[in-house]
Amino acid sequence: MCEKYQGMILKLCVECVSRYYLKEPSIRVIEIHDHASLYKLHTAIQDAVDFDCDHPFGFYIANSASPFAEKRWIGRNERWERAEAIMMHTELKDIYPLGRKKLYYLFDFGDMWTFEIRKARGAKIPEEGITYPRVIESVGPNPQQYPGWDD
Repeated sequence: MCEKYQGMILKLCVECVSRYYLKEPSIRVIEIHDHASLYKLHTAIQDAVDFDCDHPFGFYIANSASPFAEKRWIGRNERWERAEAIMMHTELKDIYPLGRKKLYYLFDFGDMWTFEIRKARGAKIPEEGITYPRVIESVGPNPQQYPGWDD
């Protein structure tokens, strides 16, 4: 009898690299299953920085977050419904390894919140009794999604 694949836990360093409203560094280290979808990663990042999940989003692979960097979008050329389905079915284990490139998460195409996602080396077996994804480290405050006019 074959054992069911239990997966591994990845450690992802998620750094907000958008500077539009960002005043201080904002980094969250998230542990997440390698079989979690990009859509699940989207919700984990939203929860980690306390954003309202009220805008379209996308993921791309590139060397940097520079506007001039060549980007490979995941599901971007599709209608939104199709792109969302692609993100729901694309698992992190299908994305990594990326070599020298990084995964980026772009939220709110107006404000252009950009998060660089770096995978730490190694993976671990899921711990019994732990719910994933989970934030295991925070550096800096949450970015302010809707700053006041005086900010």
